[in-house]
Amino acid sequence: MDIDAWVWWLIGAAGLGIPLVLTAMPEFGMFAVGAVVAAVVAAVGGGIVIQVLAFVVVSVALIAVVRPIATRHRADRPRLATGIDALKGRQALVLERVDGSGGRIKLAGEIWSARAYEGDQSFEPGQQVDVVDIDGATAVVM
Repeated sequence: MDIDAWVWWLIGAAGLGIPLVLTAMPEFGMFAVGAVVAAVVAAVGGGIVIQVLAFVVVSVALIAVVRPIATRHRADRPRLATGIDALKGRQALVLERVDGSGGRIKLAGEIWSARAYEGDQSFEPGQQVDVVDIDGATAVVM
């Protein structure tokens, strides 16, 4: 049984696709595309040297061009604040006097225990305060 070179390149492309899926490393996908291009070159009658050159040139070009773009996009995506990080910096309404030992505020529609950031500060009901930190289940305000 004599298998054509283009079939071997397609088998190689499929073989490179498996670690791409298992490891999520895009470089394997770029090598797989290079193998598909080499398969096309083999199918139209290109020699082994041209096939290997096509594989290397396409693979290296994809890595040189696509990888920096992907890295830049990954670094530029906005960071979403969730959980307690989303509460830091928000304003709250004082419900019960807040001082260094405690109090109550309304933060994001919920009642929270709170304490003043500086122990000598105090805030009266109805005042707006800024949440500077969350310490356990207590909002630290100023």
